[in-house]
Amino acid sequence: MKLIIDTDPGIDDAMAIALAHAMPEIKLVGLTACFGNTFAAQSSRNARYLCDLLGFVVPVAEGAALPYGETEYTPSANVHGPEGLGDLETVPQIGQNVDETAAQFLVRMAAQHKGELVVCAVAPLTNIADALALDPAFATNIKELVIMGGAYKHNGNITPYAEANIFHDAKAADVVFATDMPIKMIGLDATMLTLLTPHDFHEVAAAAPKIGGFIEHISKFYLEFYRSVGVTNGCPMHDATAVLACTHPENFTFEAVGLRVILDGDEIGQTVADPSRPAVEVAVGVQGKWAVDLFKERVISLG
Repeated sequence: MKLIIDTDPGIDDAMAIALAHAMPEIKLVGLTACFGNTFAAQSSRNARYLCDLLGFVVPVAEGAALPYGETEYTPSANVHGPEGLGDLETVPQIGQNVDETAAQFLVRMAAQHKGELVVCAVAPLTNIADALALDPAFATNIKELVIMGGAYKHNGNITPYAEANIFHDAKAADVVFATDMPIKMIGLDATMLTLLTPHDFHEVAAAAPKIGGFIEHISKFYLEFYRSVGVTNGCPMHDATAVLACTHPENFTFEAVGLRVILDGDEIGQTVADPSRPAVEVAVGVQGKWAVDLFKERVISLG
């Protein structure tokens, strides 16, 4: 499977990128960076740093810095840390971004790998909406868009109604859900079933000191955030769960439903059913223990 991850690293993004690199089913052909957990420039820097840490080279293209129609954006440093990777205070600048925007890179790669490319979007959907605006054929050139975002029957995690990736650019998300591209939405209904405990992180670190140790280190900040909001038994592997949906959809339960995104009021960012929209495969469940066990197994294989 040829895969691009559209990302805003991000602690759980780091876990997703590590997992994708460790999956023999996946050929990563690039990373596109967006604002979200961090500012856009931090996102692309972190993506390049993670590639170097993991020991592989792929193009990194920096994309949207702001949500549609907005003039400023401030990340939630309390969730992922001021630099996006827990309590790391400095992240080195390694390599350079490609000389294309994320949207340009996505459009070019989708055309080059027509019918083969899966895009796993684990950030706000601004880069995806920008790619559609740049070339509407992007919707039919890609094989599938797998989104980590949204909450269908589950409560939100940034407001009572909205999941964070959708909330951070509700307008872009609504544009994406209005298209007829093949979409899987892996939202909180599934990802909150995939909790990694401190023991899980310690087990991975003990077996794989370099990569597992790094993931355990940055996870402590994330675990503490979840404890602060009442999730005391671990942290969900949101973005890694979306990667697993790319390769193992048979271990998820899906409902086909059209979606729209509420664009104003207290419920802004909520993903709600709209039968007039093209059907999206919405994950309403996943085999949680399988997901956690496979994540651990594959990351341990990285050493």
